[in-house]
Amino acid sequence: MVPFDYPANPPIPVDFTITKGRLSLFLGDLTVYDARGDLVFSVDRRRLKSGEGGADAAHTKALVGSAGNPLITLHFDGGWKGFRGNSLESKDLIFRVQTMVHSRLRTEMEVFLMGENGEGQKPDLIIKGSPYKRSCTIYMGSSIIAQTSLMYKLRKVIYGRRKFRLTVYPGDLEPRKETL
Repeated sequence: MVPFDYPANPPIPVDFTITKGRLSLFLGDLTVYDARGDLVFSVDRRRLKSGEGGADAAHTKALVGSAGNPLITLHFDGGWKGFRGNSLESKDLIFRVQTMVHSRLRTEMEVFLMGENGEGQKPDLIIKGSPYKRSCTIYMGSSIIAQTSLMYKLRKVIYGRRKFRLTVYPGDLEPRKETL
């Protein structure tokens, strides 16, 4: 008996390598590479003009594509909000993140995606992680859609504690169902 349901022709998971620089993420030193080592995304601290959107530059980041164009602008105002492109206007809001549990051992967040009818009552994604272990799992319902993990093994540092693996399970977003 298989402990979880798995499709007959499963989609192949996609791995990315995330490198966090010596400075903190808050200063914007995060890069994402594909399996070939090509730059896919980076997170950069936005330089905002005084008063632009009423936002503080220290609390605003941009997810930038490999061509250098901002894809999503992230702003922290009691919780993270993601806006389309280089905007901070409410009409360009894509998602909102609400932290449910935050401690040294466990963090849980709910992600609400904005649709044509606004956001729903239930979260679209749930992120559960461990800051201590530096790992997290992203769920859609009971399905795992992505996981992160440090790239080290048996206390022997192979890549250092600043490199992470992100595995995304593509397809119908239900490649792995856990049974309890």
